[in-house]
Amino acid sequence: MSALGGAAAGAVALAAAALAAAGCASSDPPDVGLEGLRLASVQPGLVVTGSTLALGGDSFVAEEWGASVLRLRGQSAGRAVDVTVAARFVDYDHMTAETDAGVIAELGGAADRVVRFSGEAVLEVVSAVDGKTYASAPLALTLDVAAELTPEITTVQTGGVLFVNDAVQVDGRGLLLGGGEGESVARVTGCFQPAGGGACAPVAEEVVALTAAQPYSRERATFRFVPGIAGIREGSFSGQVVIENRHAGGRTIAAPPVNVGYDLVSAQVFQVTPPVASLGQYVLIEGGGFVGGEAGASTEIRLVGTFVPTGAPQGGAVDLLLIPEFETGNRVRYVISPSDALGMAIDLRTVTGTFTGTIQPIVRYQGDQVVGPTRAVTLGIAPVKQVVYIDFRPSYVESLRLFGLRAVDQAIRARVLEVVAHAYRGVNLELRTAPPTDFALFSLVEIHGPDPNGQGLFGYDNSPGKDTGNLRLHDRLGGVNAQTQQDGYAGYGGVFIESLMGFSLHPAAGQSLGSAEPLFDQIFDPFRPDRGEIIVSKDLTGGVPAADGGLCPASNRRDRIACAVWTMGSLIGGTLAHEIGHSLGLANPYGDGFHNFGDEPNRLMDGGANRSFAERAVLGGEGPADFCTEEYEYLRQILPPAAPDVSSRPPC
Repeated sequence: MSALGGAAAGAVALAAAALAAAGCASSDPPDVGLEGLRLASVQPGLVVTGSTLALGGDSFVAEEWGASVLRLRGQSAGRAVDVTVAARFVDYDHMTAETDAGVIAELGGAADRVVRFSGEAVLEVVSAVDGKTYASAPLALTLDVAAELTPEITTVQTGGVLFVNDAVQVDGRGLLLGGGEGESVARVTGCFQPAGGGACAPVAEEVVALTAAQPYSRERATFRFVPGIAGIREGSFSGQVVIENRHAGGRTIAAPPVNVGYDLVSAQVFQVTPPVASLGQYVLIEGGGFVGGEAGASTEIRLVGTFVPTGAPQGGAVDLLLIPEFETGNRVRYVISPSDALGMAIDLRTVTGTFTGTIQPIVRYQGDQVVGPTRAVTLGIAPVKQVVYIDFRPSYVESLRLFGLRAVDQAIRARVLEVVAHAYRGVNLELRTAPPTDFALFSLVEIHGPDPNGQGLFGYDNSPGKDTGNLRLHDRLGGVNAQTQQDGYAGYGGVFIESLMGFSLHPAAGQSLGSAEPLFDQIFDPFRPDRGEIIVSKDLTGGVPAADGGLCPASNRRDRIACAVWTMGSLIGGTLAHEIGHSLGLANPYGDGFHNFGDEPNRLMDGGANRSFAERAVLGGEGPADFCTEEYEYLRQILPPAAPDVSSRPPC
C-alpha cells in the first residue's frame, strides 16, 4: 500500500511530451518499441472468407502505440495484387488480421475455385510516438485463397474400442477452422446395441463440431463421440458419419457419408497426477468415458481407503465422494479444497499425509448411471504453497519509454524476479510469469505503467481486508475492486512504475516527491528521451551488461545501462514484494495497521515514507529490504517449506 509518487498521466501523452521536450540530447531517435519489428509467419496457408490470419513475429505494439496493417503484395489468379488488412495486437509476438469477402475477392478467391497468391507479406506500423511508418522485412509467402471450401473426406476412424467422449479422427481436405469462417461438423446417425444383447435400437441424429487436430490444419480433425449419440453404457454402435462445411455467411456443403462401427466401453480411471498435491492445486484424473459440461451429464469420483497424517503411527478410514471439473472425456480435474469432502475430513492448511486406497468413477447422463471399476491409488497432501502469477502488462512495457529503458525490458524483469525471490527465501512461495494451469488458487499481481487511481501510488493491494493467515490464496492485485472503492480506498491494484518518476528532481511526469534523489537522476537521465539518449539495440551488442549495484552510478554507457537495469528492477521488485506481503496478511498480521511501526533500516514492510530511495534501489550499501523477524516466522507458519533461511533479519 505504498502511497508515494507523482500523479499518473496517459502513457501516450507522456511519451509524446518527452520526445518533444526541449534539450533532447538524441537526434531523432527511433521508436525503440518498433526497432526490432519482424514478421515471421502468417497462418493458415489456405484462406477462406472469414479466416483469422495469425501473425507471428517480434516487436509488435498495441493500438495506442501504433496503427498496424498486414500488406500482401504479389500475384494471384494471373494478376498483380496489393492488399492491406488491419492487424490487431495480441501480444508483442502475435497479432491477428480478419479477412472478409472483400479481402478474398481482392486476392482472387471465388466460390468455385481455389487460387494461389504468391508474393510477400509485410507488417507496417505507423508509430504513435514519432509518426513514422515502420515496416518489417518482407516475408516470402504463398497462400491458397477461396471464398468457400468443399470438404473432401478420405477416412473417418472406424472399428476398435471407444469410450464415450473419445475423439474420432477425420482425414481429408478443405475443412473449416471455426470462428468467422463457420465450422465443419459431423452428422452422426445409426443404432446402439447394449452389451447384454438385444436389438440394435436406432438413435437420433447428433451433430458434433469438428476440432482441428493441429493448429490451422484443414486435413485432419476430430469430433467427440458424445453421450448424446449412444449413451454411456457398454455395447456396440453402427451407423454413418457425414462431414459438412457450414460457412458462416454462405452455404452448407456436405461430403458423401462414411460407414462406421465401434465397440463402446464404460468409464475407467487410469492414473492420478501429481502423486502429491497441496491446497488449491489441481489433481488430474485421467482415464476414459468421463462426461460433463452439458445439462444432465456429470462425473463423480469416489475415494475409499486410509489417510495417515505425516508422523502418525496409523491413520483413519476415508470414504469420500468428490465432484471434479470436467475437461475432456479422458480427463477430469479436482481441486484440493477446504470446502469439499476431503477438506472437511482434514485441515488441509496444517495437516499433511498420504491417502492410500482405491479410486472409482461414477458417471451419470440423462438419468442413467454407470459405476466404473476401482483402481488402486496413492495421493499425498503437501504443505500449503502460495503461487504468485506476476503479470507484466503492456502499459508497463510502454511506460519504460519514459525512462528510455524499453529495450532492456527482459533484463529488468529478471532483476524483478530476483528481488522478490530473495525477499521470500525460506518461504513456500513460488513465482510464475505465465498463468498457472496446475493451481486453481493462486494470487495475481499486475505490473502497470501509470497508476489508474490517479494518486501516484508505487503499488497497492486492493484485496478486501487484511487476510490474516492467508486464508484466501487467490488475491487479485490488479484491475478494479468495487468493494475497496466503496470503502473509500483506491480501487485499482498492482504495481505502477510511472510513479517512480517522483524520485526525480525533474520528473517527466507528475511532481517530485519530498524524498526526490539526485542519485535517481544520475542513473536514469542518460537514457530519458527528454534528457539523454534512449537505449537502442546497438547498445546491447554482446548482451545486456550485468551489475550488482556496487558500481552505480557509473561513468561509461554500458555500465550505466547495467545500473539502470539494476535500479529499475530493484525498485519494482521491492514494491512487488511489499504488496505481496500485504496480500499475505502483513504487516502486523494479528494486530492493527498495514505497516511496521517506527522506522528501522531495511524493513520491507515499513511505510513508504520510511523507505529511502537507496534502500529500495539497493544502492550505496543500503538494502536489500527484508521481512523482520516476527513477520518471517509468521510467513513460515502459513507457508512452511522444507528448510528455513538462517540469515539475519531486522527487528520488528
